[in-house]
Formats: sequence, C-alpha cells, structure tokens
Amino acid sequence: MVEIKTPAELEAMREAGRVVANALQATRDQAAPGVSLLELNETAVSIISAAGAKPAFLHYKPHFAPTPFPAVICASVNDVIVHGIPDRYRLHPGDLLSIDCGAYLDGWAADAATSFVIGPANPEDLRLIADAETALADAIAACVPGGRLGDIGHAVAHVGRAAGYGIPTDFGGHGVGRAMHEDPHVANHGRPGRGMTLRPGLVLAIEPMFIAGGHDTYLTAPDGWALTSVDGSRAVHVEHTVAVTEDGPRVLTLP
Repeated sequence: MVEIKTPAELEAMREAGRVVANALQATRDQAAPGVSLLELNETAVSIISAAGAKPAFLHYKPHFAPTPFPAVICASVNDVIVHGIPDRYRLHPGDLLSIDCGAYLDGWAADAATSFVIGPANPEDLRLIADAETALADAIAACVPGGRLGDIGHAVAHVGRAAGYGIPTDFGGHGVGRAMHEDPHVANHGRPGRGMTLRPGLVLAIEPMFIAGGHDTYLTAPDGWALTSVDGSRAVHVEHTVAVTEDGPRVLTLP
C-alpha cells in the first residue's frame, strides 16, 4: 500500500532527514586515510543518539539477507556497490567510499547516501560520482504531481547508460514513511510516462547505483549483504529522500 503523507507528517520526516544528513556529513568529515569503517559507524551512532533518533539499519533483516544488519551505516568501498558492513578496514588514499544511513525520529524514517574519494582522486572516480549525482538530481526533478514513476527510473538510467555504466536493475529506491522501506519500489530504470502517477504527499528514496565496468550483474559477498562488481570495477551510490509536493520536489535529507 502506498501511503500519502500530510504536510505535518512531511515536516516530521524533514526532521528525521536532518538527522540522517548530519550523520552523513559527520562521517564524511571524519573519513581520512587511517580511519576505520567501524570508527565512522561509531560517529554515526553518536550523531543519531544525540538527536534522540534511532538507527534504521541496525538489526534490519530484509528477505534477501541471511542475518540482520549489524551496523548503523552501510560503508561500501571501491568495488562494493551497496550494503557494505563496516569493519576494521582502514581507509587508504584514493579509496572510493559510499556511506548509506537511515534513521527514525518520532516514528518517521529518512534514508540517504553519499559517495566521495579519500584524499587524491582518480578523475574517473570523480566522473562516476558526478554522473551519479546528476542522475539523482534529474530523478528528483521528475518528482512532480502528475508525473509517473517511470519518469524517475528513466532519468537515472538515461544518465547511467549514456556514460556506459552498469546498473544493478533488481535493486533501487523505495517509498519511505513510518517504515524505512515502503511501497512503491523505485527502479533505476523505467519508461517515461508509465507507471504510478505521482501525487503530493508521496515520499520516495531515490538511489542511483552505477558500476564503472558496465556490467549490470553483481556478486554477493559471503556475509550475504555486500554487493560487489563482477569485474572489480568501482561503484557508486547516492541517495535522497524526496517528497512530491504541489510546489515541486522537496528533498528531506538535507542538513
């Protein structure tokens, strides 16, 4: 069931989104050569706790996972596309890191992700990140009343395919509200003008995932969570929680 949020509920979700944005910014500020992924996770724990919020990822167990997720953030390095479990790995110069974070505040969820390079960056990595952010911006721009769900997926795929990237087509975005994952599924591909009509009050997490090597297929790590590129090429993941409103798209996961 797709739930339409009231203006008051959108305001509550905006506050949850602010918590997520602050946690992402804090981990991004801390990320540097020698810093471990577990240390980044603890920083997110502190930010979320200080805001009186609860982590959305911790102990979450979707149908595809063999065990509940054991951390507060997903930390995906280099060839890991999404769902990387933070561990003792210490960041190196040139690592491409994607951090995904979700939180509940007063019963409402928000979800966002960011990708960046540690220290000096390879131009190809910067291009990959920039293209993913362009795809996200174009998809957000499609979140208008009367638009269609296919417009969002088409916006993502148009950028990714033009650049020759792979897109893991069975993973994508989702509705957000009282639960972190709600209907509808928001694919990273689609036909413009097709699919569910977008209505004011609909809230979606939009999350482009691009694989530099061009393959759509991926491997699942032994932990059952992390998805990695089949050829070792780098991958990127960016995301915002976005509300459809009468005044146009409203990004809820900003500081």
